[in-house]
Amino acid sequence: MDRDLQLELYTRPTCSDCQDAKKYLKTISVSYVNKDVGVNLDLEQEMVAISGNRIVPLFVFYKKGMLRKRRVVKYFVGFENNKEEILTLLR
Repeated sequence: MDRDLQLELYTRPTCSDCQDAKKYLKTISVSYVNKDVGVNLDLEQEMVAISGNRIVPLFVFYKKGMLRKRRVVKYFVGFENNKEEILTLLR
């Protein structure tokens, strides 16, 4: 993955797609920040601001810009339907 990219993954413990995504990221040794919406409901507001919905898993790729400010490069809702595009960004 591009060293300037950072991945944040919004999940819920009851979401099987979320658990599959986390397992897969672990098997390919990708580091990410896990944001558990089940523990912190305020994260739903972040999700809506980013993607317009509260559906998990939500993959959000950030890039550090000028003055170290982060900006959203791309986001994906769901794992299986977006797996190939997510993997392209992770390479």
